[in-house]
Amino acid sequence: MSKLETNTIDTISGTSNLTIGSTNSSTVTFESGAATGQNYPAFAASLTSDQSISSGTWTKIQFNNEILDTNNAYDNSTNYRFTVPTGQAGKYYVCLDYVSCSDSDNLIYSILGIRKNGTIFKRSDMNTNGTSNAAFRRFQVNSSTIENLNAGDYIEAFAYISATSPFIDGNDVESRSFFGAYRIGA
Repeated sequence: MSKLETNTIDTISGTSNLTIGSTNSSTVTFESGAATGQNYPAFAASLTSDQSISSGTWTKIQFNNEILDTNNAYDNSTNYRFTVPTGQAGKYYVCLDYVSCSDSDNLIYSILGIRKNGTIFKRSDMNTNGTSNAAFRRFQVNSSTIENLNAGDYIEAFAYISATSPFIDGNDVESRSFFGAYRIGA
């Protein structure tokens, strides 16, 4: 076995692909923590209990349980938001999934909004078309998107529910309500 020590590995002028192992079965091993880049930073958060909200009002969902937070960039206790760390700008896959509920059989509609720096950039709706007596108590509302985020940008999860005594299902064991994102590229 040979050892190669260098500061830079680059392609030959006029080419754009760098291949490691072209004819033999190859495995590349990195020392612990040495691999960086794609899919980091990343976070995933859920609720540990139901969150009551007011009917007909945009309300921030307080995802307080960190399942994953690779760069300590998700605030799970004060602002309930992910802030892109310095040097980590890029394209991010963002997802939000929650179960909106009502204590009565009158859940009319539920809207989710993913906000970037305070402005909604992704929205999804569930609607019974105004039928308030349709025996609806629960909607699963979800959405995912890819968004360009710069260092310092933040994303948050919001819900807007029309019902009597609405709440977000916080069954943490089943992660029914969940918010997450990860970097997919520069």
